[in-house]
Formats: sequence, structure tokens, C-alpha cells
Amino acid sequence: MSHLPILILLTLCLGTLLADTCGGNCPSNDCSSCPCGTAVSQQDISSWCSQYGWDQRCCTCIVTNESDGDANAANQNTNGSFDAGLFQINDVNWGQCNGGSAPCDVQSNLNCAIQIYQWAGNSFRLWATAAGCGCA
Repeated sequence: MSHLPILILLTLCLGTLLADTCGGNCPSNDCSSCPCGTAVSQQDISSWCSQYGWDQRCCTCIVTNESDGDANAANQNTNGSFDAGLFQINDVNWGQCNGGSAPCDVQSNLNCAIQIYQWAGNSFRLWATAAGCGCA
């Protein structure tokens, strides 16, 4: 019984650690929740980028910088909003492109990305990494 308090403390610490990192899906290590879960889902970026007629170099650069190909990637922004999935779709867009849910399924994430790209006048300017990729 004397080990019970230590076990409880370790369990709480592990739970806090996993929530912060989302099992590796939150590289900033500051996520308060894991909208796409805690299992990493590595994807072939060029395969997903090739499913729409945008600039493939820009798409590949942006997705690499946004999620590094992890379909379950998450990021909690300083304003408290979340970015989720391969294309790091911000939660402000989830209602318009995915019925209010985090677009964690890769196809749903791609569909949201296409809509956002179109809303931006067929450009990547709404992605934070677009300028660094020469695609703003």
C-alpha cells in the first residue's frame, strides 16, 4: 500500500505529459487537449497534395512545415484556438468545412484545405507558413 501514492502521482504526471504532447502530435508541447487523438498518423504529403490542382511545391512545403505529414498533428495557438490535421486547419474554420468537428480524417482535412484555399482567392495566403515557402 505504501507505493499507492507514488503510483497515483506517476499516473497524474503521465496524463499531464500526454495531454501536453498528444502522444507526439503536439510538437509545441502545450496543447490542453488532443483534438485528433494521441496516435501519430504519418502520411505521404505529395500523395495528398496531388489530389488538387494547386501548386504542388507550395502545398508540399506548407504541409511539411505545418504538420510534417502527421494527419493527427495539433497545435494550440496563443489565442487558445486549435489547428488540426495534415493541413493544420484552424478551429475557426471547422464549422464551415467540417460540421464543427476537428477535421482529423485526412480526406476531411484535405476538403477543408481546398475550401480555405478557394476562400483565399485560390492562394495559400491564409496559412501562416505560406510566406516562408514563397507561396503567400
